[in-house]
Parts: sequence; structure tokens; C-alpha cells
Amino acid sequence: MNIIIIGAGKVGFNLAKKLSIAHNVTVIDINSEALHRIQEEIDILVLNGDAEDINTYREIKTIDIDLFIAVTNIDNTNLVSSLVAESILHINKKIIRLKKEYFDYEEIKIKFNIDKFIFPVELASKAIDSLLTYPKANNVKFFKHTNYELISIMIPNSFKSIKFIQSHYRLIGIERDKKFHIVSSHSVLIEPNDLLYLFALEDNIVELYKILGIDSKLDIRNCVVVGGSSLGIAIAKRLSNAKCSVKLLEKDVKLCEEANTKLKGKVNIINTKYNSHDIFKSEALYNADMFVSTTVDDEFNIIKSLEAKENGIKKIVAINNDLEYYGLMHSLGITVIRGPKISAYNKIMEEINSSKIVIQKNFCGSKAILLIRKIFSGSLLIGMKINPIVYKGMILFYIRDERLNLFDSNITLQKGDLIVSFAVNVDSHRVKKWLYEL
Repeated sequence: MNIIIIGAGKVGFNLAKKLSIAHNVTVIDINSEALHRIQEEIDILVLNGDAEDINTYREIKTIDIDLFIAVTNIDNTNLVSSLVAESILHINKKIIRLKKEYFDYEEIKIKFNIDKFIFPVELASKAIDSLLTYPKANNVKFFKHTNYELISIMIPNSFKSIKFIQSHYRLIGIERDKKFHIVSSHSVLIEPNDLLYLFALEDNIVELYKILGIDSKLDIRNCVVVGGSSLGIAIAKRLSNAKCSVKLLEKDVKLCEEANTKLKGKVNIINTKYNSHDIFKSEALYNADMFVSTTVDDEFNIIKSLEAKENGIKKIVAINNDLEYYGLMHSLGITVIRGPKISAYNKIMEEINSSKIVIQKNFCGSKAILLIRKIFSGSLLIGMKINPIVYKGMILFYIRDERLNLFDSNITLQKGDLIVSFAVNVDSHRVKKWLYEL
């Protein structure tokens, strides 16, 4: 594919690095230094110019563009550049990142001929909802076509090793010592500090907790949110809407005022110096059931999370902005939520890699990938006998009548079947190719 990326920041750089492996990528930005940094690492075409100026695109006007991605930090630039580029280029698909959620964004989507809007703050803050439903979970992912959920659970340090026997729900992967591996055996030894990835129906989640000897009960009523940025406000709003009592800590007076206005006085805004350890006592933060540190500084988020843990708060959550800190956060028993930029990158990559035929979702910090193909009514595959693909680093299932079955021998496909694969990222292209070629 021929791909244009508007914006040479962190998201644009990571997209260009990943997509340039198999596609022709052009990055456009007005910042020449940012483009130079990209060229030092990636062999791609860069154009130094204003994305809102039609002249910037004249050098590539003869090229048909399969995908236009705008990911600058300025909403107007992302929107206007898509219109300007389309006036001189033939563009097949457009994905636009927006920081602000517009009330009538569906109408804007039609008028600007946008295929997909990406809202990073909404993506990052939404993860807090599942933690209220499953307070002992690290993360929960939901999928189209099925009620099965992918839930990650951190095993406590005090846990005694047990042998887990597979059932109608499955332990599909373990992250141990910062390394992820797919579980293909019928039984597996679970050890302290393991991060488990389980594929199950909601009704089975409580049963899984019992098997693992983990108390699933944690009534979250009082919450502390550190950081008054747009993300901190969005998370505080979700918690408040869920009938939680919320305290939001921010050291910038102006941000406190903005937060109070946007949250309509429903959240207790505390103007404080973050570095004061006494705040846990003076503001009775130790009474919180959940503590969420939402700043863009991962080291700071880790420090505040450890302080919260020292003060006896049970559920500790930190925003992860740099994947280098992902493993450390997990090893410290901190629940990790992807930051807006990582969320935007992952969502865009999932959007690019998914289609009407195959859905793709990343998990475990993008170390692993889930792929789903549904057998729709009228498919030529109905009644066809197929053999599974087999190789190390992946496991294959099929879901029929909402029952999960190991796909380890040939089956005759039926209408409504779902073929589900879990694979480590580096090998996922093999099973993806197989799914498309069925």
C-alpha cells in the first residue's frame, strides 16, 4: 500500500516504523528536525511542509494513496489536511486522530469523508470501566461476534504454585519475567507474579477466580485520580458517572479550575504539590479503594503508585506512556492502562490490519495478537472440511454455539462458526495468511 502519515511525533514515528516494513510510507511534517530523526532510523520518503498547504502534496500527486493517516497533536490540522490532500490526491481511506470529542462527529465524518476517527483520550479512559466490573483484573478486552472476553489477571506474590487444568474456558498465555508465551498444553503450572491471559465468558470469570484462589470481591467506591490533564478529567468523569466518590489531585491551579468546570463540581478537586508524601494523610487518601496516576511521566506514575500501595490502597492503576516501563509496572503489581498515544497507535494498527473478513486485536503490550474470522451466512466455506494450521507460538480454537473448542484436528465448518487464533506477534502473519486463504 501507499501510505501518507501526517505528523512525525511519537505516534507518527511508530506507525511509520511498523508500516514501512511492508508498505510505501511518506511522512509529512512542518518540523524538519522531527523528520530528520525519522530518516535516521527508517528508509522512507519524508516531505517537509505544511500539511494544510496544497503545494506540500504536489511532489506525490501522481501516486494513488491507499491510506491517509493524520496524527498530529492539532485537531484542525488533522481535519483540514485530509481535505486539502484529497483535493489533489486520490485517497482510498482516511484515518484521523482527534484529541477533542465532537458532539456531532458523525456529521463531520461524512462531510470530511473520514473512514475512521481515533479518540486517544477516550480509548485510554474507557479501560477504567472494565476495572470497575472486574476490580481484580489487569485488563479486559471485548470482541465483535462473541461474548467471550480476554481477561488478564496478576497472580499475587503470596500465591502458592498450582497446576491449572484447561476447561471450556482457556488460559491462553502467560507473561512471566517480562516474557510472554502461548499456553498450548492441557495443564500448566501457575506461579507467583505470573500475568495470566484467560479467554472466557463473563459467567466463568468468578469461577476462574475461585480456581486460582483469588478473592474477586473489591467494592470500589472511593477513588483518587492524580493529574488534571484531559485524560485525568476523562477518568475522573467515568468514575463519577459510576457513582464513585472521586478526589482529583493537580498541582497547576489553572488545570484545577478547568477540571472543576468540566466535571461540574461533581469531583473533589485538590490543588497540591505531588511531591508531598503527607498528602495521603492530610487528605485521607489512604481510604481510597482505587488509585489512578494519569500523568505523561511514567516514572512519576510508578513512584506515586508505590506510595499508594504503601498506604494500603488495594487497586493501583498507572497510565503507561512508554512501553519500556510496561514490564516494570507489571512486576511491581501495578495495573497498567495504555496512555493516549500508545492507545492511538494500537487502535490504528488494529484498524489497518483488520477487515470485514478478519478482526485483529493486540494484547500484552502488543507482544501477542488475537485473530478472529467468522463464517457468515452464504459463505462458500460452510460445509467445507478444513485442517488447522499448526506451529509453535500459536494456539487455535473455534467457537460454535458460544462454546470454545480446541481446533487441533479437521472440522466441517458451519454457519456462525468463529475461528479464533492467539499468537505471539512475530509469528502472527502466518496464521493471518492462513485465515485469509481459507
